[in-house]
Amino acid sequence: MKITFLLTQSLESPSGLGRCWPVAKELARLGHDVTILALHHDLKSLKQRFIIRNGIKIYYVGQMHVLKKDNSKFYFSTPRLIWITALATWNLMKYAIQIPTDVYHIWKPHPMNGLAGLLAKALRRKKVFLDCDDYEAFSNRFVRRWQQQVIAWFEDHLPKLVVGITTNTRFMLKRLENLGCSPDRIVYVPNGVDRDRFSNINEAEVKVLRERFNLYDRKVILYVGTMSLTNHPVDLLIEAFRLVRQTAKKALLMLVGGGEDYDLLRLKVASLGFSSHILFVGRVPAVQVPLYYRLADVSVDPVYDDLVARARCPLKIVESLAAGVPVVTGDVGDRYELLGGGCAGKLVKPGDAYALASGILEIIENPSLALQLRQAAESIGAQYYWDVLVKDFIRVYELVR
Repeated sequence: MKITFLLTQSLESPSGLGRCWPVAKELARLGHDVTILALHHDLKSLKQRFIIRNGIKIYYVGQMHVLKKDNSKFYFSTPRLIWITALATWNLMKYAIQIPTDVYHIWKPHPMNGLAGLLAKALRRKKVFLDCDDYEAFSNRFVRRWQQQVIAWFEDHLPKLVVGITTNTRFMLKRLENLGCSPDRIVYVPNGVDRDRFSNINEAEVKVLRERFNLYDRKVILYVGTMSLTNHPVDLLIEAFRLVRQTAKKALLMLVGGGEDYDLLRLKVASLGFSSHILFVGRVPAVQVPLYYRLADVSVDPVYDDLVARARCPLKIVESLAAGVPVVTGDVGDRYELLGGGCAGKLVKPGDAYALASGILEIIENPSLALQLRQAAESIGAQYYWDVLVKDFIRVYELVR
């Protein structure tokens, strides 16, 4: 089967790297012909806009709605944003109707890829599918109210116009049903891990990083993710770490990732006098992310009990499990299920820095418990490899044959 993915992000983004790309790889391994039409976070810097990787054809056809450089994210002015999104929509539509395909799969219910998919459906009479992996209207920072309203409209209406839907959380599954989508058209598939990235972690490279950051006598608490306070409360983790340090003097917080609040968070840490105990690594290449998990004694997913957390299947949790690292997070959404009912980490009261700190301390100060949780993490993590999950994902195409 020929499958075309319509993606409004780079493959290096969390959604692209953690969901779209590994799904495409596994479908290609099963013999399907996969093409990805995507937007890029810094299109002008991209030297090649068409590449073939793992047998998958990848076309970068336009600029994303934001610009990402180094560790920062920049938002366009309204006139510039309208022009960029209009051009990206046009290019997605143009390529979509030209490329031979049997089905289209829209990744996230956004206007640009949504319109491209609907036009292709009308002109080429092909089946169109949709993947919903976040509650976009509540999990993004919008400069203008109308931008949020546009996204909300597409999230509410696009699912009704496709033949099948994939989603990664129980919350979104229920929401789609409440919108009037038949349960028979929806396939639940949680986020997973690309086995190629995590199965052969180079321990020599891990050792180099450990020496580079001088971590041999430190208890490493790791956060891997976006530095955006709109949907990732890293400030809550920093406050919890301040409490951890009162007991665990050798604890170090390592923050891996970039985002629009990267500089703001660094200023906050400096004002607390914690710069020598909180390490901002910034964005790292995807191939290096597993190395950082290997450095960690525990990883943390800080959350509040809100729509953002309920609708999200955190990539950082399944990656941590694949690396055999226990997780501390709030008991919200699917996190209890992801951690095997708490067998692979600690579930605490969401939004509570004291509870988060207690969960972290319980692991880093109890070696026998940490070992038990690590073993459970490795065991549970095996079910979240994409070469396993793809068997469920592909069912969405079989439902409408």
